[in-house]
Amino acid sequence: MNPADPTSRAGRVLVVDDDGIVAESLAEFLTEQGYRPLTCLSGAEALATLEKTNARGSEDDPVGVALLDVSLPGLGGMDVLREIIRQRYDIGVVMLTGYGTIESAVESLRIGACDYLTKPVVDRELRLSLERAWRQRTLLLENRSLRTQLDRRSGRGLETIVGADHRMRKIYELIEAVAPSRTTVLMTGESGTGKSMIAHAIHKASPRSAKPYVEISCGSIPETLLESELFGHVKGAFTGAHADKVGRFEAAQQGTLFLDEINSASPGMQLKLLRVLQERKFEPVGSTRTIEVDVRVILASNQPLEQLVADGTFRQDLYYRINVVKIELPPLRDRVSDIPTLAESFLKRQCAELSKQIVGFTPEALRALQGYRFPGNVRELGNIVERAAVLCRGSTIGIDDLPPQVTGAEAPRLSLPTATDEPWVPMTLEEAMREPERRIIQKALRANNFNRLKTAEQLGINRTTLYKRMKVLGMQPDDERAA
Repeated sequence: MNPADPTSRAGRVLVVDDDGIVAESLAEFLTEQGYRPLTCLSGAEALATLEKTNARGSEDDPVGVALLDVSLPGLGGMDVLREIIRQRYDIGVVMLTGYGTIESAVESLRIGACDYLTKPVVDRELRLSLERAWRQRTLLLENRSLRTQLDRRSGRGLETIVGADHRMRKIYELIEAVAPSRTTVLMTGESGTGKSMIAHAIHKASPRSAKPYVEISCGSIPETLLESELFGHVKGAFTGAHADKVGRFEAAQQGTLFLDEINSASPGMQLKLLRVLQERKFEPVGSTRTIEVDVRVILASNQPLEQLVADGTFRQDLYYRINVVKIELPPLRDRVSDIPTLAESFLKRQCAELSKQIVGFTPEALRALQGYRFPGNVRELGNIVERAAVLCRGSTIGIDDLPPQVTGAEAPRLSLPTATDEPWVPMTLEEAMREPERRIIQKALRANNFNRLKTAEQLGINRTTLYKRMKVLGMQPDDERAA
């Protein structure tokens, strides 16, 4: 059997307890359950064992789960747990204690344990904890694979770009192909798909990487100021020009200039851009001095420029001039397989910033993320993961840590009465709300195949509250399909 499989009974389990009798008793139980136990009587011995079995490059039969006593002589159980997380041994840890407190339980779960049991341990509870620990082990191994994918691209300017979708692999190839040249690159795609990261990656992978990288969003600057921002101005060129100013083109000399939202540039600005791209020279506003520049220009549009050209709002000659190498970024909803990898990447950054030990996402959370359409694309996913990391109180991000729009738990909008509705029948507000509430619960039950736990979670209430509301509404909660 595969030891990473949560249903496996062939995996190795490390028992760490300074009481030899307890350790032996737990080992016997594990053997009866089909596991292969290893026993250690101290924290130092446990870490030495894991160094042999689970460190990178160690043997092929690693420990998958550890039963770890909190009260160990010398190196305590919490310290061992922290070291396990720090070394990334990728095992599920169940903490055991003879005098459990809520504080110690919460602390161990925050550090990275998947469960916390009080001695004497009940066999059934231990079996369930072992199953949970193996599931966490599977999740940790999957996350290690995702981390490996991220690490492979480090140092090539691609470490900020994540994904194994075939379209993204094509983009990686384009980046590496165009990076050594000065060729103009045009990127298209919806807002939030990562155009800025692609532009920065091209710069980092190019011979210009040691020179300036300058970025400007043409759509965020008023038309009257955009020319000055791009080309600079001299003192007195216009009201408020109290000193000379260096423009973005000159600031990016021998480096890279990224012009985002180029679709928003006016026809007059488009003409000026066409000239500087063709001749590599310009004059600051209010000056007759011509400045020559050696700049790699990358442009991006969140609207299809072909359509803008057909509509007459974007110059055809400029379009042909900038459309040398085109990179089309797919929306996140079209690369669902990349969502776990992206989420892991964002989580890794957030954990570093928040000093948290969060090992990954539960399967339910990942399914919810992959089922969401992400109108804000990669940028929205990053914001969602940041929120989840801040709110998460355990070792993994679960479904409850995700916002309602992702989990589908947002309250349905009810239609307000209009003048064309049926005549008003006197009733209390409670009576008026019963029928809409009943319909909402019915729809949620059907959508979740009458699973009341999932229905309660989706509606943002606990299962007991759902039962009570169903009784009040006459929905016979004891009958699964009465609704």
